[in-house]
Amino acid sequence: MTAVFVHGVPDTYRVWDRVRAQLTRKDVVALALPGFDNPAPAGFTSTKEAYTDWIIQQLETIGTPVDLVGHDWGCILTARVASIRPDLVRTWTGISGPIDPGYEWHEIAKIWQTPGEGERWMAELDLDAFAEQLTSKFRVPSEEARISVRHFDDAMKASILALYRSALHVGAEWSPALTNVAAPALVMWGIEDLYLPHRFADSLGEATHARAVVKLRTAHWPFLEQPADVARELEAHWT
Repeated sequence: MTAVFVHGVPDTYRVWDRVRAQLTRKDVVALALPGFDNPAPAGFTSTKEAYTDWIIQQLETIGTPVDLVGHDWGCILTARVASIRPDLVRTWTGISGPIDPGYEWHEIAKIWQTPGEGERWMAELDLDAFAEQLTSKFRVPSEEARISVRHFDDAMKASILALYRSALHVGAEWSPALTNVAAPALVMWGIEDLYLPHRFADSLGEATHARAVVKLRTAHWPFLEQPADVARELEAHWT
């Protein structure tokens, strides 16, 4: 039995290091999504469907149902996997990733989704200022923020633009299938997330028949602010 963690945007697999250090189990894999400090396969399109298919391939390689955990885009993608390939998932945990027709993308996402504007935003990005913004607005620890922007290269920029442009209506497209999630589900959310009201945690929990919706006094990255609390919730869920 393996626990598989899937990161979001603009992270890499390293974002899980703090919570992994708090876990008692060692059968843990943190996937590196293509384009996020991981070379993309030839012909990879970086759409939400392409990432879903890629995650499914990784789980098929593992060969036994896994304890699947996702944050941000990782939450959205793993929920999709759990809804269309329940045979691959023993349990599912979604953290801070809305899948709801009522969710309106944040302002930066709207820029990324606009051809021309997204490319200009990426070209003009000041990585040091972006790292400071992650800390001041999203409460990402400064060390973690610097690690994140260190890997924000051209491949990640292109991957982000393609992913967001494939997802204009992801809530309407993917939320109906959430009722197919058969694995025991857990939803975790930071109630002080400025951009994701916790009502979207409730709707995700209801749609996936989650055993619990855990709300922590954190911003968007609960496992960076309170890794011990998140680890404790995960291990209770897995048990």
